[in-house]
This record gives sequence, structure tokens and C-alpha cells, in this order.
Amino acid sequence: MRKLALSLLAAFVAMPMFAQAITDGHYKKCLVIGAHPDDPESMSGGTMLALKDMGCEVVSVYFTRGEGGIVGKSGEETAAIRTQEALDACAFMGVRAVFMSQVDGASYVNADAYAEMLELIKKEKPDLVLTHWPIDSHRDHRNCSILVYDAWRRSGYSFDLYYGEVMTGLQTQNFQPDTWVDISKYREAKLEAYLKHVSQNTDGNIEAYHDPMELMRGLEYRCKYAEGYVKQHRGR
Repeated sequence: MRKLALSLLAAFVAMPMFAQAITDGHYKKCLVIGAHPDDPESMSGGTMLALKDMGCEVVSVYFTRGEGGIVGKSGEETAAIRTQEALDACAFMGVRAVFMSQVDGASYVNADAYAEMLELIKKEKPDLVLTHWPIDSHRDHRNCSILVYDAWRRSGYSFDLYYGEVMTGLQTQNFQPDTWVDISKYREAKLEAYLKHVSQNTDGNIEAYHDPMELMRGLEYRCKYAEGYVKQHRGR
């Protein structure tokens, strides 16, 4: 019994050592599709920087322009501010920004929304897409995720699809990664990119949620800081 228990423990401990497939160097183009400006950076900023260093083209896709994200300002004013913040973050990271047509807090899933996401995927031709985990307290995150999933299926599984996390516990729910990316080398640059979203850095999100999340994933992967993902596999 003791020998079996030790074998199971060894298998569990060794598992993460094989789990950095996202940054093993074989991807050529990655889309990181986030519901709002700051979601791609907070969810996958370290991974984006690592992929870029490996020669992968990285595109940051914003499902909305964050129209509901600044108290006391109109949707139009907020969209202009947050669009510029996203552009500033992308310029800092050296990645390209793409904006979709949905509206923060009023996103929807219908035939037109499915078609827009599929059209984006077909136009960009990625071999890797990172997006929100579908079980999330924020409707925009859920809608974004399900539209990406549908485009993955309708495109004939033409890219690898991974789900990431944002503000786990408050927003992302029931998330258990099977893939990790060591972002220790990129952590400070990720933070600087995130801080370009000045309008969103008012309530301690980094200290309350993102720091502990990256440290926890680092402990799982046996490094200082990591980002965690779940890979979507084809059904039979």
C-alpha cells in the first residue's frame, strides 16, 4: 500500500513538468480574445510576451471596448478612454490590437454574433487561441467564451483552444488548469502592460486577485509566477 501511495504521489508531482505545451515553440500565430480591455493582459499577458519572444505573432482581441467600466462617464466616453488604454498596452507589448463590435454589459449570443467571431477567426487564421473559461460570473466573459468555442468547432478545429482565468473565485469559477506557462521572466512586463489600463486600477484587483492567482499557479508548476490554462479537446 505504501509503495502504491508513493507511486501515485510521484505521478502527481511529476505531471506539471510536461504541461508547458503553449510555449514549446511550435505556434506561429496566437489570438488572445478577452471580453474587455485589460482581460487579455490580465489573463495571458505573460504568455503573450513569451510567445512573442519565440517569434509567434500575437494579436490581442477585445470583444468589447469596456463601455461600462468607468463610473460617472458615458459609454462613449468610456469606450474612447479604454480603447486608448488597450492600444497603449499593446504598443508596450509589441502586439496588434483588434476590436470587435459587442458592448460591455450588453453582449449577446445569436446568429450574428456567431458569424462575427467565425469571420474573425477565418480572417486571422491563428493556430492558437486563448480565451475565457466559460464558467464565469461575468456574462460578457461567458458569451465571449462560447462564441470562440463555436468558431473553433465550425472552423473544423483549425486551431488549438485554451481557456484562461481572470479574478478566480470572484469571476472565473471551478477552474483547474491542466497546462501552465512559467511567466516569472515576464511578470514585471506583464504588470506594466496591465497598468496601462489606468482607469481600471482603482480597486486593488492586482493585489487582491491577480498576484495570488499567479503565485498559486507558480506553486503548482514549481516556479515563482505562472499562468494556468485548460486545453479544449475535440469530442469523439
